[in-house]
Amino acid sequence: MQTYQFDFEHPGKVHFIGIGGISMSGLAEILLKDGFAVSGSDMHESEFTEHLQSLGAGIFIGQRAENISWGPDCAVYTAAIHPDNPEFRACQEAGIPLLSRAELLGQLMRRYRHAVAVSGTHGKTTTTGMLSHIFLEAKLDPTISIGGVLPLIGSNLRLGGRDTFLLEACEYTNSFLSFFPTLEIILNIEADHLDFFKDLDDIRHSFRRFAERLPENGILVISDLIRDYREIVGDYAGQVITVGSEQADFYAEDVRYDDTGRPSFIPVERGQAGERISLSVPGVHNVGNAMAAYAAARSIGVPADEIVRALGHFSGAERRFEDKGDLHGVRIVDDYAHHPQEIEATLRAASLCPHNRIWCVFQPHTYSRTKALLPEFAEALSLADRVVLAEIYPARETDTLGVSSGDIARLINDREPGKAEAFPDFASIETFLLEQLEPGDLCITMGAGDIYKVGEELLGRN
Repeated sequence: MQTYQFDFEHPGKVHFIGIGGISMSGLAEILLKDGFAVSGSDMHESEFTEHLQSLGAGIFIGQRAENISWGPDCAVYTAAIHPDNPEFRACQEAGIPLLSRAELLGQLMRRYRHAVAVSGTHGKTTTTGMLSHIFLEAKLDPTISIGGVLPLIGSNLRLGGRDTFLLEACEYTNSFLSFFPTLEIILNIEADHLDFFKDLDDIRHSFRRFAERLPENGILVISDLIRDYREIVGDYAGQVITVGSEQADFYAEDVRYDDTGRPSFIPVERGQAGERISLSVPGVHNVGNAMAAYAAARSIGVPADEIVRALGHFSGAERRFEDKGDLHGVRIVDDYAHHPQEIEATLRAASLCPHNRIWCVFQPHTYSRTKALLPEFAEALSLADRVVLAEIYPARETDTLGVSSGDIARLINDREPGKAEAFPDFASIETFLLEQLEPGDLCITMGAGDIYKVGEELLGRN
């Protein structure tokens, strides 16, 4: 069936099923700015729904068939919306065209001269945030859609001009295959989202299809540290820029760390060393993210000195090694890491920071990911001095796999008895931490669910 095509010259009426999400709310705001009549529903009120309502959107709390009775020209839905959703079903019965969030994003991208899509299993939000700083420093007036709140813009969205569109491109459900970028970044490719993809080969195939979406005059920035990265590039005939190893077009040399674990490095562009860059975010993984952003910006003509200044000002995105506060001499940090490689990168970054003991308070995200990567989770979490595990955050899943956080704790304790403990609820975790934490400890709440609430509750007892 042919996808509904938006006519941006003649704005119509659009309904968003699940308008309160961080990405959907941003898209609704873009259409409101373009003169569309917008309505949307969500299960709960939020700052996003309140903001959209203040801009003129019609907001429904609760999802019901009558919410589309005003006769929208089309409806946009998220991946979390299933065919039995009453609004989705009502649209089908009324013949109202349905588009996924990714399909709408793809149509928006075609309106821009530079459409930059940042992809990869890890590091997308941080790298998109770095490029946001660079593009704003270079006065490109970008429209930005990012998967987290960026302090620089105070939001997940910035509405800019019609020249540059920057977005975070997620591979889950192959949503990025609906996009039309002119410049792609592929940071890394690892096994993840195994509730959708069959295995790593299936994921690699998806990224190859993503690369094929570039036009012949497009640009592909890809890490040469990806196994067989040329297989991902495939037959793409446009410009390919590698970043990563010393054999790449762009790489970092002379990496140093200050006493808080923040790196500085020399960017090397096609054999020519540039001005040292000092980052305000910790960890060697952020050197890689910064070099990918550097290469992408240079490829569209941003001067090197503007990139250096912008990267020096980047302080991170919300929930990316975010300092939450001090609890009687204990530093509380929150991080979104929910894949073993992300956990490893975050804990290695933490090891460079001042600390007595590193506590990792981890909430696994989805049963399928936990089951598929159980040994890898135990291995990565063992980098912490002590591990506290919350129950699995189910997200879109139900428990049919017979896996629990206790399984991770057992694997860790098999090698280092007493290192890990699993708890049934946040209250028990908070009580345990208050008894165990000591001044000088670094405590990281970690995961893609709501584990950040533990740190916030602890700090609220100050």
